[in-house]
Amino acid sequence: MSDDPLFIVMMFSLLAVVAILATGIGGFGMGGKFNAKHGNRMMRWRIIAQAVAIALILIFIALRGA
Repeated sequence: MSDDPLFIVMMFSLLAVVAILATGIGGFGMGGKFNAKHGNRMMRWRIIAQAVAIALILIFIALRGA
């Protein structure tokens, strides 16, 4: 399964969600100018990345019959 290209893309999308979420949470925790300027944008990107990740997971399940 780990050599399946769709699985690899799905895992990268999940890692992207985690990275965006960690950056957003870190920005909220730090506060200041970064949070004021990028806080809402980071959470919007997280939602988009999560939607892509969920779509890829559903496609993977549908195609692989798991």
